[in-house]
Amino acid sequence: MLDPALLAQIGTHLQRLRTPVELVAGLDDGAASRRTWELLGELAAASPLVSAVRADPEPGRRVPSFLVTRPGEDTGVRFAGLPLGHELGSLVLAILHVGGHPPKEEDDVLTRARALSGPLHFETYFSVTCQSCPDVVQALNTLAALHPDVTHTAIEGSSFAAEIEERGVLSVPSVFLDGEPFGQGRMGLSEILALLDGPAGEDDVADLTGRAPYDVLVVGGGPAGVTAAMYAARKGIRTGLLAERLGGQVLDTAGIENFPSVPRTEGTQLGAALERHVREHDVDVVATHRATAVRPPAVTGDPIAVELSNGATLASRTVVIATGARWRTLGVPGEEEYRNRGVTFCPHCDGPLFRGKRVAVVGGGNSGVEAAIDLAGLAAHVTLLEWDDALRADEVLQRSLRGLPTVEVVTGVATEEVLGDGRRVTGLRYARRDDGSVREVPVDGVFVQIGLLPATEWLAGVVGRNERGEVLVDHRGRTDVVGVFAAGDCTVAPYKQIVTSAGDGATAALSAFDHLIRSA
Repeated sequence: MLDPALLAQIGTHLQRLRTPVELVAGLDDGAASRRTWELLGELAAASPLVSAVRADPEPGRRVPSFLVTRPGEDTGVRFAGLPLGHELGSLVLAILHVGGHPPKEEDDVLTRARALSGPLHFETYFSVTCQSCPDVVQALNTLAALHPDVTHTAIEGSSFAAEIEERGVLSVPSVFLDGEPFGQGRMGLSEILALLDGPAGEDDVADLTGRAPYDVLVVGGGPAGVTAAMYAARKGIRTGLLAERLGGQVLDTAGIENFPSVPRTEGTQLGAALERHVREHDVDVVATHRATAVRPPAVTGDPIAVELSNGATLASRTVVIATGARWRTLGVPGEEEYRNRGVTFCPHCDGPLFRGKRVAVVGGGNSGVEAAIDLAGLAAHVTLLEWDDALRADEVLQRSLRGLPTVEVVTGVATEEVLGDGRRVTGLRYARRDDGSVREVPVDGVFVQIGLLPATEWLAGVVGRNERGEVLVDHRGRTDVVGVFAAGDCTVAPYKQIVTSAGDGATAALSAFDHLIRSA
């Protein structure tokens, strides 16, 4: 089932196991069970400490499914369906963590995880094409491996279509706790713990606020932010990196084929590489925290203050803003109400949940046309809506689109409302821009693909921005506030690309260092 080279790589990882691990499978005679047993057999053959055990399915248990455990124990880490694609890494990590290899989490996070009150029974629905799902699956698997009263079942949604229909799962990752909805979207272990027992509390705020001022504090963990932090650290100055999630928007990107020296990679892989690289430098990484304000000093020579959502404040002599961008929304009635209940922004993640259904894609640029092409292989019908009078995507994409019989392209229209029955999306209302006529199209899902907005609202009234909210910078990455620099997709940079963002980050960090030298 797995490529021999990939199996060899997995075998190398499994050399880190400290104790034996059993993969206990509940299977039937179906094709899915046979494939599951084949996968488990290959994993068992990759390490002498891994064994695959076949058992009769338990009453009420999903089939196929399997438990990742230690012999004679029940760790509570379970997969239902085949965890291939992006989730194969989650399975390998689960085996490692159950087998004694320590998870890569901060000590205070692990302490909080072990201190939770149980029992807690989690279920996560994922798709193998989802790039956000592994973060959630791996976090909850880690929690279940650490805590004897926590269980987690990671469920491949398309293998249990009736179940996700009954539960109304229209977006992945979707997490249930004790049978009730718990959360949706990308979450790490820190965010999950915050939902379970509240924020880390006063001790965490005091620890952050009490940290010595930085020479350079970078806000943002994408290519621009990580590059800026590394360049600053290499100058031997005190450097901090504040990021809600390391990797940034890259983590939501599918295939990447235009990064120099890397013929092809996935966004999740590049994001993980960025995190590994920055942690190799002398950078104080403050992860899973969000900046809410930047305050220039009232007295010349005092540090700049960056306020966090948990009430803490970090101080620094200079600040590099690299907060990137987020999906642009339609801003029409019903969009927010039915978000994750039919309204979604990720065709790669949620497309498999709409197999055989009717969907709409809003947006005729490259992202929208690519989404329509991808969905055409899954959905019964795709309606592509574009505000302009013609599609704006590259011609090569438009040629691919024209040959798809299940795709209808409608141009020159404005989306007016997302329709629903109170539980999920049932349709979309749009108006023709030429004559104002209104039409309703029945759909089960709406994929919004109309571009990005800079994540800069927290800078309003402090740092100069244009009408789109992009931070105004000069060729050195300087803003109109002394000591504050900016880089990447949150700025007026004309091209929003990974490679240009990395270059902007380097420029901003070097400019910050130059500023420090000249103002010493």
